Amino acid sequence: MLPATTTTPQPYVLAFSELPDIKELLASQLSESSINMYRRDIAAYQSFAQVHNADTMSAQTLVNWRNHLALNSTMSPNTINRMLAAVKRIIKEAASNHMVDAATNLQFRNVDGVKTKALKTRLKQHSRTRISPTDMRRLCERPDTSTLVGVRDKALLAAMASSGGRVSEIATLTKEQIVKQDSGYVIQVCGKTDTEYRDAHLSIEAYQLITKWLEIRPVESHFIFTGFAGRGNRPQDTAMSETGIWKVVQKYAEQCGLSYVKPHDFRRFVGTQLAKKDIRKAQTALGHKSIEVTARNYVLDTLEAGLTDDLY
Repeated sequence: MLPATTTTPQPYVLAFSELPDIKELLASQLSESSINMYRRDIAAYQSFAQVHNADTMSAQTLVNWRNHLALNSTMSPNTINRMLAAVKRIIKEAASNHMVDAATNLQFRNVDGVKTKALKTRLKQHSRTRISPTDMRRLCERPDTSTLVGVRDKALLAAMASSGGRVSEIATLTKEQIVKQDSGYVIQVCGKTDTEYRDAHLSIEAYQLITKWLEIRPVESHFIFTGFAGRGNRPQDTAMSETGIWKVVQKYAEQCGLSYVKPHDFRRFVGTQLAKKDIRKAQTALGHKSIEVTARNYVLDTLEAGLTDDLY
């Protein structure tokens, strides 16, 4: 009797539009915000292919899209490479599920991104914004606390400026996540790279502002930072969206003459301030698995004026 044999399922090459939803392909691998970004990048790729009557499952189309973005857009090289990586990731995941053949996956994987050096003039001046403690204080003091919205916004900005939490973590923060520790407070968050909850800082000032907001908030909610609706700013019991937090930051940043400041710059502020004292503490506070990530993105060495005055 011949021994039983096993066969490897042969991939059925689907058209790009026939592939499962991105959320299904990347189930349990990425946060909701990252999946939404993938959707935008994939939609842009498909739109390009449709306009040029090109095959989305051809790696040459990805090459043509890369060249188009490099020659006919003002996107930074980092943005272009992120968009290319999104398409390549989808092809890779589809191949692992036997929906795309290995040859197609290899062809897409071998498409190079653009060179940062070649497009360095497109890099934003404030891509690694350095907010001074003075400017951060000005920004956080800007909300008008005579209004309900202002009380919430001041608590929100203080929480971001002292915790280094990601926007997604702050948006969904609950009262139960604030924990007293020794003489201060921490918030327990679970970010996009975390497998379990970790402690992040929360200043006593931020805690007091949050407490004040929750005491006067006219609605009950599981979430700390809840939204407002309509022209009358009707309080809602639902958590603020990440877009809502973006708008809050931009509002007060523009009023302070810091229009380039983004929500992530609050996280960078905390990281850089802590890294000046102890890079290990910065790594722990930000939840980085590798200290190299902390060093690359949060140790911002600057020239100190006057150091060469007495060299000769």
